[in-house]
Amino acid sequence: MMAANAFPGPSAPVVPAWRSALDRASLLWERTAIYIPVLMMGVLALGTYWLVRNTPASLAPEGQKAVSAEPDYYLRKFGIKTFDDAGRLKSDVSGAELRHYPDTDTLEIDKALIRSYSLEGRLTTSTGNRALTNADGSEVQLIGNARVVREAAVDAAGREIPRLEFQGEFLHVFVNEERAKSHLPVVITRGSDQFAGDTFAYDNLERVADLKGRVKGVLVPRKAPAGGAP
Repeated sequence: MMAANAFPGPSAPVVPAWRSALDRASLLWERTAIYIPVLMMGVLALGTYWLVRNTPASLAPEGQKAVSAEPDYYLRKFGIKTFDDAGRLKSDVSGAELRHYPDTDTLEIDKALIRSYSLEGRLTTSTGNRALTNADGSEVQLIGNARVVREAAVDAAGREIPRLEFQGEFLHVFVNEERAKSHLPVVITRGSDQFAGDTFAYDNLERVADLKGRVKGVLVPRKAPAGGAP
């Protein structure tokens, strides 16, 4: 018996080495590409953190700027008049120089002369080497040769109100409340009478003067009216 010839089957194709390496690299790239977005996000986060840490602080909003303690405007050899709702003259302020301080909204006046008029038209004159006033003029501090004079007048009942004067180195006047005070010596002259004290407070509405410290006074007798009893 003759043996049948054996024929070898088809041989497996031979893959070049460079093609195998390329396939492995492609597979590795596909797996790595899945994580690229995550890596990109991490890089961006780190970059943002670095910018925040190294960027100078932004400027404060316009409304939060520090207000300067220096004067923001001046007036020299000035005169300012104010009127009430009825058009009557309420005050007349003049001086050698005026400076406005924005941090406290106050006015400083050199060689101040302030005339104010009550509703009844009574004149009060305030002078000083220097004056400090708030924005609405309701408080005035007179410094150096301070002097406040309220002229004589007649009240609604026909009674005479004598001239009143305060004089010292410092006077703090509250215009609307008709009060004045000082922690320094003051001389008060009312008509012909004169009083002095180391400190003082005066309330015009109550007609009370409070003098403390070394207080002294001079009272001048009133003259009897003509035709009156001796």
